[in-house]
Amino acid sequence: MTQTVNSKVSQLRTIGRRGLKVTGLGLGTAPLGGLYSDLSEEEAQATVAAAWDAGVRFFDTAPHYGHTKAEHRLGDALRRYPRDQYGLSTKVGRRFVPRTTPYDGSEGWQDPLPFQAIYDYTHDSILRSFEDSQQRLGIVEIDILLIHDIGRVTHGEKNSHYWQQLTDGGGFRALDELRSAGVVKAVGLGVNEGAAILEAMADFDIDCALLAGRYTLLEQATLNDLLPACEARGVGILLGGAFNSGILARGVQGELKFNYAAAPQEVIDRVARLEAVCRAHDVPLAAAALQFPYAHPAVATVLTGARSVAELRENVASFERPIPAALWTALRDEGLLDSRAPVPKD
Repeated sequence: MTQTVNSKVSQLRTIGRRGLKVTGLGLGTAPLGGLYSDLSEEEAQATVAAAWDAGVRFFDTAPHYGHTKAEHRLGDALRRYPRDQYGLSTKVGRRFVPRTTPYDGSEGWQDPLPFQAIYDYTHDSILRSFEDSQQRLGIVEIDILLIHDIGRVTHGEKNSHYWQQLTDGGGFRALDELRSAGVVKAVGLGVNEGAAILEAMADFDIDCALLAGRYTLLEQATLNDLLPACEARGVGILLGGAFNSGILARGVQGELKFNYAAAPQEVIDRVARLEAVCRAHDVPLAAAALQFPYAHPAVATVLTGARSVAELRENVASFERPIPAALWTALRDEGLLDSRAPVPKD
């Protein structure tokens, strides 16, 4: 298939201070792991191919996605392309071992592989997890390595125990060793909460952070602390969850999921207001949702998942669609957008 490169999708931005560049739109692979519903191997391969044809050159995955399924599928798809033409990130913090208890479906994976996670952020576990990911992907050169799901939202009262594994237990040291040796080009966190990124920046020199949600059309509280700190320190944000787990993709007539759970009524009401303003300016809600976070100078890329070629192409079209400046003005006037938030240029 002839490659079609889209200007904004394939636009390159530098992450942090390491010189690593990523495209404006990246492909997140939780859907390839069967999040909420599974897809066939053929559909997974076709989705990655469609992303490549659209100009996407940054791909993010994790052992957690489908209990290692996404890494297998992404590696199978990417090995057909020249390795020096794309960026790749994966995550550590969970090691996967053969399952000993039945999967209860609580994590949202449909038909995951028969493995279960052991949380372990210590030095040796991170190195082992990294090597396991290399083997599952069938790709040695991983550009970005991220500590996955550290923080109070994930671990609650156990968070201090796991954080100590990163500090006293050598987890951060393992990342630094891999980076210093040139095995990976950048290191950081992949989390759903800004506080964990700020805490990591206080303890360790991270290059980037994959932040799922927390800076979207629905929520901009990270303008108070995280985003200014990242901009000042040169920490690049890989922005995931621009649809807030789905509700900003289709609006109130679509899948009412917010932050991986059923959306509360106040969120549904706010989305309805966002939709009304977008409709008045003839702009799809999904287009505004994908383009808004990319306007912030700390955001290097916007990661979006897709479980089909059609979804991938729809996301690309949303990211490229022209949006009039009047929309952003109207959202501010309605109190739906923080006045400090940078917005895309007309």
